[in-house]
Amino acid sequence: MAKTNKRGKSLWLIGLLIVLFSVGSSIGVYLLMDSRQEASANEEPSEPEEAPAPIFVKIEPFTVNLQDDEYSDRLLYVGLSLKVGDDKTKEVLEQYMPEVRSRLLMLLSSQEAGSLIEPEGKQHLANQILTLFDEPLAEPQPPLDVTGVLFSEFIVQ
Repeated sequence: MAKTNKRGKSLWLIGLLIVLFSVGSSIGVYLLMDSRQEASANEEPSEPEEAPAPIFVKIEPFTVNLQDDEYSDRLLYVGLSLKVGDDKTKEVLEQYMPEVRSRLLMLLSSQEAGSLIEPEGKQHLANQILTLFDEPLAEPQPPLDVTGVLFSEFIVQ
């Protein structure tokens, strides 16, 4: 009889420990969930950040003669805009627009018509135009932040 009494006490003790562990776990989960709800209630709803307005410098369209292996006359009619990063760059480019157009004319007239027909040729030309602004337009000049070339008109004839 003593043996069954000890076994009954140990089962009773194990059952009590399981119940206490379950109650403790339930309280811990409740407190954790409650603290998360309070934290999310205290957070201010964040407004999505508004992207800064893009700044463009429009260059009036012009026509140039292109290089051609067949010695025939080929023309390029192009209109483009430069995407710039700040207002200071826009001011400098507008102030030196005749020199900008001259550099563009020299670059465009050295192109071959066949390469400009393909999309890769247009992308290569855009990259070449970006490198034009690595050389300063005047001395001293703040660094220019020209980030993109956008073609608005592009006809090879």
